[in-house]
Amino acid sequence: MLTGWLLVALAGLAIGATSIGGVLVVPALHRWMGMDIAEATALSSQAFCWTGLWALWRLPRLGIDLLRREWVLLLMSLFGAALGAFLSTQVPAPWIRSWIGALAMISSGFGLWRTYTSPGAKPVTAWPGMPMQATLGLLAGIGSALSGTGGPVMLLPLLLLRRCDFERSVQVALVMQVPIALAATLTHASAGRFDLSAGAAVALVLLVGAEIGRRLARRWSQRSLQTATAVLLLATGVWMFRI
Repeated sequence: MLTGWLLVALAGLAIGATSIGGVLVVPALHRWMGMDIAEATALSSQAFCWTGLWALWRLPRLGIDLLRREWVLLLMSLFGAALGAFLSTQVPAPWIRSWIGALAMISSGFGLWRTYTSPGAKPVTAWPGMPMQATLGLLAGIGSALSGTGGPVMLLPLLLLRRCDFERSVQVALVMQVPIALAATLTHASAGRFDLSAGAAVALVLLVGAEIGRRLARRWSQRSLQTATAVLLLATGVWMFRI
């Protein structure tokens, strides 16, 4: 049990320091706290409602501007999350575990790529148009809800591999946690998978970890933090394929 809470705290720290790491939450709840995969995914989505609001609070006015400017992408992520949360009850648990493991390993590779490749090394391409935003939002919503993550771990690689503006990509991915987590939580709640006290406890640990991670990112080498997060994600991905 204690190991599970420590992993949740590490997930929060990784989110605050590097913007990725949310994929660690479901494995922590599933393996170390004894929850089944559907319950762990629902609880994780519920907790990410609060980390999304934390991101909006950290961004202040910019967060509201993003909600207006990126409404297509964010709206489609909401629909995608509702669909993904519904599918999480229909898809066999081993498939979901494999998806989470694959996502953790992909996130690890992305983290290492971002660490050792300068975002400005290649020319920045135009921001995706509305059709592409709708597609990206839908895919990120479905994938995030299926894995119980908040959005950045799915959307950031897609945007940065397209060589979109780095800062704008990170900001949008952080704000996206709100519609994804809200839609997924409401869908899970309608199916009877809602635990306010447990969700609040997970959210609190995540938020404390995220705030510590944000402060560590100011003092420690960003490369060291991202490398450590990537190694942890890789280990989590391998482990999810083995259970």
